[in-house]
Amino acid sequence: MVPSEETQLVPKEAPLDQASEMSLVLSGFEAGKRNFMQLTDKEGEQPQIASDESGTADSSGLDDSSQDRFIGPLPRDGTVGCSSDYSSPSYSYSSILNKSDTGYVGLVNQAMTCYLNSLLQTLFMTPEFRNALYNWEFEESEEDPVTSIPYQLQRLFVLLQTSKKRAIETTDVTRSFGWDSSEAWQQHDVQELCRVMFDALEQKWKQTEQADLINQLYQGKLKDYVRCLECGYESWRIDTYLDIPLVIRPFGASQAFGSVEEALQAFIQPETLDGPNQYFCERCKKKCDARKGLRFLHFPYLLTLQLKRFDFDYTTMHRIKLNDRMTFPEELDMSPFIDVEDEKSPQTESCTDSGAENEGSCHSDQMSNDFSTDDAVDEGICLDNTSTAERALKPKSSLTFELFSVMVHSGSAAGGHYYACIKSFSDSQWYSFNDQHVSKITQDDIRKTYGGSSGSRGYYSSAFASSTNAYMLMYRLKDPSRNAKFLDVEDFPEHIKRLMQREKESEEQEKRQREIERNTCKIKLFCMHPIKMMMVENKLEVHKDKTLREATEMAYKLMDLDGVVPLDCCRLVKYDEFHEYLERSYEGEEDMPMGLLLGGVKSSYMFDLLLEIRRPDQVFQPYKPGEVMVKVHVVDLKSESIAAPVSVRAYLNQTITEFKQLIAQATGLCAETMRVILERCYNDLRLLYVPNKTLKAEGFFRSNKVFVESSDSADHQAVFTDSVLWKLLDRHGNTIRLFVSLPEQSPGSLANRTSCPKASADSEDSFDGAKGSRKSVEAILEESTEKLKNLSLQQQQQQHQQQSSSTSDSQKSSEHSDFELIESPAQEPDAASQPSQTENCTRATSDTENQFPSEERSDSDVNNDRSTSSVDSDILSSSHSSDTLCNADSGPLPLANGLDSHSITSSRRSKAHEGKKETWDTAEEDSGTDSEYDENGKSKADAQYLYFKTEPYSHEDGSGEGQKCLLVHLDKRITLAAFKQNLEPFVGVPSTQFKVFRVYANNQEFESVRLNETLSSFSDDNKITIRLGRALKKGEYRVKVYQLLVNDPEPCKFLLDTVFAKGMTVRQSKEELLPQLKDQCKLDLSTDRFRLRKKTWKNPGTVFLDYHVYEEDINISSNWEVFLEVLEEPERMKSMSQLAVLTRRWCPAQMKLEAFREVVLESSSVEELKEKLSELSGIPLENLEFAKGRGTFPCDISLLEIHQDLDWNPKVSTLNVWPLYICDDGAVIFYRDCTEELMELSEEERNELMKKESSRLLKTGHRVSYSPRKEKALKIYLDGGPTKDPGQD
Repeated sequence: MVPSEETQLVPKEAPLDQASEMSLVLSGFEAGKRNFMQLTDKEGEQPQIASDESGTADSSGLDDSSQDRFIGPLPRDGTVGCSSDYSSPSYSYSSILNKSDTGYVGLVNQAMTCYLNSLLQTLFMTPEFRNALYNWEFEESEEDPVTSIPYQLQRLFVLLQTSKKRAIETTDVTRSFGWDSSEAWQQHDVQELCRVMFDALEQKWKQTEQADLINQLYQGKLKDYVRCLECGYESWRIDTYLDIPLVIRPFGASQAFGSVEEALQAFIQPETLDGPNQYFCERCKKKCDARKGLRFLHFPYLLTLQLKRFDFDYTTMHRIKLNDRMTFPEELDMSPFIDVEDEKSPQTESCTDSGAENEGSCHSDQMSNDFSTDDAVDEGICLDNTSTAERALKPKSSLTFELFSVMVHSGSAAGGHYYACIKSFSDSQWYSFNDQHVSKITQDDIRKTYGGSSGSRGYYSSAFASSTNAYMLMYRLKDPSRNAKFLDVEDFPEHIKRLMQREKESEEQEKRQREIERNTCKIKLFCMHPIKMMMVENKLEVHKDKTLREATEMAYKLMDLDGVVPLDCCRLVKYDEFHEYLERSYEGEEDMPMGLLLGGVKSSYMFDLLLEIRRPDQVFQPYKPGEVMVKVHVVDLKSESIAAPVSVRAYLNQTITEFKQLIAQATGLCAETMRVILERCYNDLRLLYVPNKTLKAEGFFRSNKVFVESSDSADHQAVFTDSVLWKLLDRHGNTIRLFVSLPEQSPGSLANRTSCPKASADSEDSFDGAKGSRKSVEAILEESTEKLKNLSLQQQQQQHQQQSSSTSDSQKSSEHSDFELIESPAQEPDAASQPSQTENCTRATSDTENQFPSEERSDSDVNNDRSTSSVDSDILSSSHSSDTLCNADSGPLPLANGLDSHSITSSRRSKAHEGKKETWDTAEEDSGTDSEYDENGKSKADAQYLYFKTEPYSHEDGSGEGQKCLLVHLDKRITLAAFKQNLEPFVGVPSTQFKVFRVYANNQEFESVRLNETLSSFSDDNKITIRLGRALKKGEYRVKVYQLLVNDPEPCKFLLDTVFAKGMTVRQSKEELLPQLKDQCKLDLSTDRFRLRKKTWKNPGTVFLDYHVYEEDINISSNWEVFLEVLEEPERMKSMSQLAVLTRRWCPAQMKLEAFREVVLESSSVEELKEKLSELSGIPLENLEFAKGRGTFPCDISLLEIHQDLDWNPKVSTLNVWPLYICDDGAVIFYRDCTEELMELSEEERNELMKKESSRLLKTGHRVSYSPRKEKALKIYLDGGPTKDPGQD
């Protein structure tokens, strides 16, 4: 590696002599060994690759090419708007770190601010503008520097001139515009920005020396005139302009102008007003032929030309970009375009408007859409001090302009990228300013921006070249007396020198801060806070040279432990948060630098740090690399409880026998009778019974969870999967906790309630300890207790008769025993004895007198998203008590309090894909006929005893005051039917009379209706709301009924929810609807005065006949909606062979549509349709034309489009073929009299009707034929930002 002029290779901290011819070995390099080199620049700063930085301006993605010449967009990491495929062929550190070889500084693209960067660089490279900006002095006492646009531009220009960075940010400038971060993602036009920014500067510079700066530099004058060709009378007015818009391709022409000179000539070319366009001459007092045009009176010092490449295509109704070739000269002579005779005093001319000068646009046909006249702005003034005669005598060279900036657009009318090609007046060299990239270019590169596809494409592909062309040109008048040079640093005004010093100090401070950032280790820090009793996460930022002891003190303060625990009771250990694994401790390395301990400064680490805390009477246990962590849960079969975990560290090469000895030391259990069960993954239990097998062979990993049991019970002899231990662990792994909100009951309704009995082994337990708001629950339980006891005894006797004595004894001992209390983190292990809790071991069967038919999915599920299902994990059993940590070599040692309690392995993580069959309440397919019960109400599945335990619950925040709530612990393999059956005593009504709603994180409720599905998709702490209401029976469907109002602005109106059943006829459903319609909708109807019909979105479909049967003639689904249509006359639809269409007459002479009228056809014949329409309207059959409506009902269309846009009078004989395809009821047919002439509208009437139609169609949600692309207006806010409307989103 050969160092460049700006770098040095530094082996062993000794500079390498670049001029020396000494070999590497003689220079100190050691053969066969690793030699370290440090790469620095001349000032000693270590080079950094941009991608390792955090987005600082001087190193953010600056992967610039080091070549001297380049023009065109470059790829930018994370920057929108660049469409080039160009990639740099070379790479050098110096090009990344330092200012470009050109000596110029680039601007960082915030997102889509390339248009802003191009204009700012152009203004910076304009000596007159830059010098004038430097001469303006900011008064901080008068304005906030943050909102001062001139001050922020001044700061930016100083940084562009003096900064050592490669590119600088423009966020301070855009902030002074009043823009927020969203503005950076808005694409705008560079010419529009130039106008708006100049207006803002003029407002800010009022009553200063720079008040007229924009006008002095950029403003010109022209005359807008009309001259009578008969008497010579001329009417005119003077307009000012800041730029000249030049048409690329004249309207209606296929050939574009070839050069700027041609476009300028066309700009001033007059047009003749004759025929209907004659001009009324005030002198002749009549309409005469006239000549209308524009004449330039005065050109500005800085001439701006806008090439109008963006146009509108009226055939496609879209914006387009014109990529035609248009040349422009490096020196532009404007003398042919100015009329010297018109520079005489305006008083000598005839003027209809007294020569009023209006600030704004030139009013020509080419410019009418680009400028606006604003009489409220100060009038423009001709600022050339020379007299008219002197100007007339000046040679043509005085109007020669020199090109110095070409703002290029690459892309289409929908979006693209801007960059600027600018010539420096210092050395006459052209440069490409492409956001943060600045490079030298040549005149050949400028010619490539002419547009078109001719000539060599250089760096561009053919597609790229055609869309990359000049958009805005800036020329400067060649006048040695006025042409200025850039101010040197020594010549800066004093206030600029002070500003430069402040910016330099700020940049140095930023540089030092970056150096600190580059040497700072940032790593996740965890700590089990002894007061909060929860795992706290933070980020530790420590310099790489800080020692472990210093880092521990920083972490101690960061976790806010001062005054809580002594510092010497804390230490940092290596930790894997994902596996909850303590990898190693750092004994004896307290003075080691953190950079070495962590393996250097990295953007991210594969591990974390844990601030471990011990009690003063404890000692820290050393953690050695290679050890594995094991959470040991002790199981007590007698109390059927599982204790909180004890942490044990073991080695993978240990045998099971050695591991049991280790656990015995930690727990005090007997190793000889110990059973060890490994939970390899969720609810995957494995008995470790091979004594000589190693932990690695058994599948141990970094962090493991085991259950141990040591007793002399006979359960040791049973097969593991048949043992009580397995059943206890299986239940523990499948138990979840749910919060159930019960419905409010009226006190007098208890006598009418029916409590459905259920099987229970310990149903005698009740809410004896519940008080207050739970009184109603106690009343329900008290009412059903005796019945439950009797039924429970009967069921147990029946089971005993059906089973052998040995099997019965085994099942009773294992399945009918009381199960453990699943604790919340705040509960004690003995909380199972609390009298306010009820445990039920229920059987998933149904009593014959209380059948549970299948429920159908509710329509409230229609808008549900499966992604809202929660599978969050939570703690089922956990105790933050101090445990004992042991290893194979030593006895029990006191352990730090936070060592075990920080772990979350005591909780079970709920899995979404758990169980034999995963289901979702919101599945879209549900036949509604599934049932886990047969017709006699018996369970189809084998009888299972599933865990179900309840206890009263009240909201801690008091939000649910007055509402009954239950905390339910249950086996999630229970079916919804069994779950509802268990809730009956608490709800007070049979399960057929209440519904279960699942509450999601956003408080949305969705009904759970699949009785045969389990609760596997539920997880800990899910919320459930119980609501009263009849649940669906087998074969029933919930249906939404909408009223069809064909001639109303809103043709679809929701009426009510009802229930239809399989096998029911349409007439029966109509009869059941009558009382509901009368009570809920105030509609008093009879069955023969309304019909039901199919509803597809908003479209009316098949008419249902009274004798049709649901599920036989009419397919019905769970998400069913129907239309109810009130009839004004008796039903005419009697057969399925008939066809009902909705017809509407179009009256072109009146420009109106008549109301819908239904036509019933006996066949699909077009001839019959025409006959019926002729009979209905009176239009002669030969003059009748029809067309099918488009879109959704009511097929709205603009009155201005219907006459020509629809496919009138299709050449078909039947309706069920292309292009009509009318095969079902409800189609919309428009018809008209072809002899009726279309009403003639004036332009004013047409515009008025267009507005009304657009408003009507937008309100109804139908498509408008053309809606221009909405763009956010470019605004610069002089008061610091826009006023936010609180009503807006």
